[in-house]
Amino acid sequence: MGPKDVIRNLMESTDFVLKSYLQDLSDADLLTQPGPNANIIAWQLGHLIQSELQLLKTFPGATSVELPVGWEKQHGKENAGKDPPIGFRNKAEYLELYEKVRGNSLRVLESLADTDLDRPTTGRFASIAPTWGAMFVLIANHPMMHAGQIAVLRRKLNKPIVI
Repeated sequence: MGPKDVIRNLMESTDFVLKSYLQDLSDADLLTQPGPNANIIAWQLGHLIQSELQLLKTFPGATSVELPVGWEKQHGKENAGKDPPIGFRNKAEYLELYEKVRGNSLRVLESLADTDLDRPTTGRFASIAPTWGAMFVLIANHPMMHAGQIAVLRRKLNKPIVI
């Protein structure tokens, strides 16, 4: 197994957890705060999509996925805790865009040689992802950084344990 296989498997496992946690949540559930001062799941999904696109800009030749007008503002920090939450998308729309963005990330990964993963990154994320390989690990792991809040929301809503 090569390094790209490891990164791909990591992406697949985090996607599995995220989708498992979301599978039986309704659109209304996505607008419920998991706890005090926590961001609603709809905002988090939009943030994951937007962040992955931003992180992919690290790689030359990476194409972007077009987001709906107003997406960046809606899912920016200024709207993170807005109450009541208005203007958010439904679960199907988030998952469709998530799939497109993740597919884009996988295409970029496949276009690289294994040796490219050792190339240094630049910019604001270089301190936490100093190489292209580390940047892909960050991209792969980011959904897991938010999965805990989805798990907490599931408990709050009395949903069954799924994993």
